[in-house]
Amino acid sequence: MYTKFEKARLLGARSFQLELGAPPMIKVTDPKISAMEIAKAELKHDLLPITVKK
Repeated sequence: MYTKFEKARLLGARSFQLELGAPPMIKVTDPKISAMEIAKAELKHDLLPITVKK
């Protein structure tokens, strides 16, 4: 699993990508949902298109 620092970095990077127009990896039904909430849902479902190299 990820450390809290890795999670923070992943969520920040992914939400930034979403803000710039990257397509979400989950189905978004509410158009008012924030990029951070989408990133959290992607992390919860293990769908982040980002890898961590340890």
